[in-house]
Amino acid sequence: MRLTTKGRFAVTAMIDLALRQGKGPVTLAGISQRQAISLSYLEQLFGKLRRHEIVESIRGPGGGYSLARRADKVTVADIIIAVDEPLDATQCGGKENCHGSDAATGARCMTHELWATLNEKMVDYLDSVSLQDLVDQQHQKNSEQVVVLHRNPAAAAQN
Repeated sequence: MRLTTKGRFAVTAMIDLALRQGKGPVTLAGISQRQAISLSYLEQLFGKLRRHEIVESIRGPGGGYSLARRADKVTVADIIIAVDEPLDATQCGGKENCHGSDAATGARCMTHELWATLNEKMVDYLDSVSLQDLVDQQHQKNSEQVVVLHRNPAAAAQN
C-alpha cells in the first residue's frame, strides 16, 4: 500500500484549513504558500472535498474555504476517500483475481487475505483519527516548541 501525494497533500491542506477555522475563510493561495503545494493542485483537491461536503467555498472578495463540518466530525479516511485515493494493498485492487482475468489463473493469490485484512485495518485506523486530533497534535507540538525556547533563550538567540 502506498499513499500518494494526493492523499498526503489533501490531509496537510485540511489541517492547515482547520488550524485557521474561526478566523474567516482560508484562501487556497495561502495554503499553497504555507504548505508549498501547487495552487492548481489544491484547486483540484478542494473541488473534490467540496463535492463530498467536507469543505464549503465562499465566493468573492475575502472569500476562500471553510470546513463544512466540525473538525471532530471529519476523519482522515473521509479526506482520503474524497480525493479518490485508493486504500488497497492487494495486488488485484480488491477484485480477487490476483493472477489476471484468465479463468485458470484468475484466483486469489496466497497472500490476498493478508493484504485485504491490512486494507481493513488501515481504513479502521484512518477512520479513527479526526481532523481535530491532527489539529490538537499541531497545537501540542507548537506549545512544546515555545516551552523549549523559553527554557533555553541562549540557544534560541544562537539560531
